[in-house]
Amino acid sequence: MNKILIANRGEIAVRIIRACKEMNIKTVAIYSEVDKDALHTRLADEAICIGPAMPTKSYLNIKNIIEAAYITKADSIHPGFGFLSENSGFAKICEESNIKFIGPKSDVIDLLGNKSNAKEMMKNAGVPVIPGSNGSVKGLKDVKQIADEIAYPVILKAAAGGGGKGIRVVYNSEEIERAYNLVKQEAKNSFNDDEIYIEKFIQNPRHIEIQVLADEHGNVVHLGERDCTIQRNHQKIIEETPSTAIDEKIRNKMGVAAVKATKIAGYTSCGTVEFLVDKDKNFYFMEMNTRIQVEHPITEMRTGIDIVKEQIKIAGGECLRFKQKDIEFKGHSIECRINAENPSKNFMPSPGKIEGLHFPGGNGVRIDTAIYDGYIIPSNYDSMIAKIITFGVNRNEAISKMRRSLEELVIDGIQTNQDFLLEIIRNPNFIRGNFDTSFVESEILRDV
Repeated sequence: MNKILIANRGEIAVRIIRACKEMNIKTVAIYSEVDKDALHTRLADEAICIGPAMPTKSYLNIKNIIEAAYITKADSIHPGFGFLSENSGFAKICEESNIKFIGPKSDVIDLLGNKSNAKEMMKNAGVPVIPGSNGSVKGLKDVKQIADEIAYPVILKAAAGGGGKGIRVVYNSEEIERAYNLVKQEAKNSFNDDEIYIEKFIQNPRHIEIQVLADEHGNVVHLGERDCTIQRNHQKIIEETPSTAIDEKIRNKMGVAAVKATKIAGYTSCGTVEFLVDKDKNFYFMEMNTRIQVEHPITEMRTGIDIVKEQIKIAGGECLRFKQKDIEFKGHSIECRINAENPSKNFMPSPGKIEGLHFPGGNGVRIDTAIYDGYIIPSNYDSMIAKIITFGVNRNEAISKMRRSLEELVIDGIQTNQDFLLEIIRNPNFIRGNFDTSFVESEILRDV
């Protein structure tokens, strides 16, 4: 692998470029017209404009991205997360164009991208799954029948879903028809695919995912769990590892299940197997994310393994250099996502010019970002602008470092969720590890 084109922007593009530089691999940044002065364009060896600000005409424009790879003679493409990272069509075009897609094969993305099909495959492989439909439902009659069988509350989900879209919780039979129609429509609008499936709604669970690495020679390892329970509107806000919700026995079982799921899918590259854990410590497969995750740094902090570099090595045909028994887990790590948004105005995005910037530092503090003093945050893309990651010998130390880091952080000129995150970090129930997926609504936003 001699030159990698990064089909993304923002902090993940910067993260990949830095890994490539350390591996002596040349990089190509793509950018939209509004991103001409973005940090990733400055750090890469080459940068090429691929269209106007609108994502469909730039970062989602497969034709322009492939042409950019040809023009710059890039032999590989790293999709990062979001945009085209889980687009099987894009991966297939890369394969057909003799460009290495740094991720799983297109048919595997296709297989796992349909959440209902993935669930059925895991069920057949003996991986615990949430009770519900066998694949996508055939219609409203099917939904009503299954809901009665598994008992309310139930949750309707878009089969091709992601990002918290195409989801409705239904508490009784009177709500089912309206919810069904809403999810079908949202699935069609968001994913151009109106297939949906139904599951038993696990009330107040913990959301725990397992990071996996799988090479092209049949070797698979897991890098432990990440607790992603602190969410708002199904979007993660704070992640940590290890989780306070599970013990070593359950942790090992989940790791084994994740490796089994990875192997049964024929998966290669880095990936994440996501589970829900109920109040009785039962865990259920939810989905598999076929890309690098936003929250990967906390796993890197605990294991010392650079996941982006491993992903690139796997794509280059290398064997994993370690086995499961070689992986050591140390300390505790927490990540907070810094978003350009105004929590007091229903988290309205807050684009604009950064007129003053200071990031915290010190032992055990890592910042992943693409912003700088004077940078103008565009209104066209996701509002996440930075991630603060802390590491401590235990959870209390990691929390203390995060609290200090958030207090020290200065981003002037725009609104951010900094104080909102601080309120969570200072909350006694968060500090005690006493929370579930309803925590933000019940503890932080209840009086808003």
